[in-house]
This record gives sequence, structure tokens and C-alpha cells, in this order.
Amino acid sequence: MKIQGNTVLITGGCSGIGKIMGRMCLEKGASRLVIWDINGKAVEAVVKEFSSLGSVYGHQVDISSPASIDKAYEDTKDACGDVDILINCAGIVTNNKPFAEQTDLDIIRTIDINTKGAMFVTLRYINDMRSRNAGHICNITSSAGMLSLPKMALYAASKWGATGWSDSVRIELQREKSRVHVTTIAPYFIDTGMFAGIRSLFKIQKPETVARKTLRAIEHDRGYKGIPFTQHFIRLMQGIFPVRWFDFIFGDICGLYRVMDHFTGRKTVSLPENIKKAS
Repeated sequence: MKIQGNTVLITGGCSGIGKIMGRMCLEKGASRLVIWDINGKAVEAVVKEFSSLGSVYGHQVDISSPASIDKAYEDTKDACGDVDILINCAGIVTNNKPFAEQTDLDIIRTIDINTKGAMFVTLRYINDMRSRNAGHICNITSSAGMLSLPKMALYAASKWGATGWSDSVRIELQREKSRVHVTTIAPYFIDTGMFAGIRSLFKIQKPETVARKTLRAIEHDRGYKGIPFTQHFIRLMQGIFPVRWFDFIFGDICGLYRVMDHFTGRKTVSLPENIKKAS
């Protein structure tokens, strides 16, 4: 589905690849860019920054809250009409502790935002698209949605769930011969600050590159895209090698199982209101 002439909604659109994709969409001629983000001040700043590039609308939204999403959905529909392309980009990584040291709050935050949040948002828009028999849903998951890594059990769990859900929805729409398409994007670590401090033998991805390849996948109605292309071979390698060999070759020799040892992440994280109250 072409970006040009269509309304694009991006969750987590005030930072990282979400913000970059927003700019690129306007440069590609999107009729309107809709930004949803939990940080209200950031929403105002990005709307102001991008206003010279085209029509931009922003809304403060907590995607872990169905009530917050419902309000944003109604306000967005009133202000912008139908959304043609939905990009679920919002996500968090909580810490680099082993699972045994996590808290209930860590679990809730990670799953609510990375997995349930994308589901909640998509549920509000998918039937609008189905009724028009047109639209595109893009879900940014992660290579961690196929590859288990120590010290990121919660993140991996949330992305495995998001990946399986996203591809299942793609197949459902495909089998009903709908012209609504779903793209699942599974990038390796991206240099946006979200994974600051990680050390990897494999190349950390540049955010501009991931953003550009994601939009290209949407425009070509790709069902799944690993970034870089070598991410497509993870499942193959897991199927070929016995578990012990895979752990030794990729985990120990290639160092994948040590990438989170020096993780620091972003210094500040905006918490949803329901999470603030719970903490």
C-alpha cells in the first residue's frame, strides 16, 4: 500500500524509528500523519517540528489502557477521518535482570505495552479497514520474537507473543481474501537509545535504515521482514542445529547470550498512569 495520499497512524511516534518513519511518511506524500505517544509534551513538540512537512495530528495515548485508546480513537476519527495505515511501533525494554529478579510490575509493563498494546490498538482499526476492504497494519516486533536471549526474558516473551499474533492476523485476513494487509517487522537491535549499552558481534542497525526498509515493506505488502536479511535464517539455524550446538555457536562463540550484560537503556521512561498508580 502506497504511503502517498494516505493517512498514517504511528504509535510511539515521538522517538526512535517511530519518529523517523513519521518524517519519512510526510516526505513520501502522506495525506496526514497521526502520532500517538504517551509523552504529551513530546507529541506537541513533534507536531510542531513536522508541521512544515505536511498535515500532522498528535494525541497523548496510553496504549496499555483500552479506555485511553478508545478516547484517542474517537478524537482521531473526528479530526482525521479514516486511518489507512497503522504502524504499531510503541515498545519498551524494562531492564537486563534475569527473570528470577523481575517484579510483577515489570511483567505487567512489558506485556501490556509490547504485546497487548498493539492488539488493543489494532482491534479499534481492523474492522474499519475490513469494512472498506482496504488498509495496512504494520507491527514492529523484534528478532527477539524468535531468538531467546538471557537477561531479556520479559522482552523476548512480549515480542514472541506479538510476532505470533501479528502473523496469525495476516493469515486470517489472507484466508478471507481481504485487501487489508499485515506486515510483521523483526529488526535486530537498533541504535536508538532503547538498547543503549549492549555489545554485539553482529551489526547494530541504524534507525534510518530500519525505518526506510519498514516503509518499503509496507508499500510492497510484505507479510514478514527481518532486518537485516540474515534475521530470516534464525529459525533455519535453530532447526538445523541441536540446542546445545546452537547455544554454543551462537550464544557463546558469537556472544549473543552476553549482549545484555552491559545494557543501560534510556535514562528516562514515561510510565502509563495506571502503572504509576500501581507502583
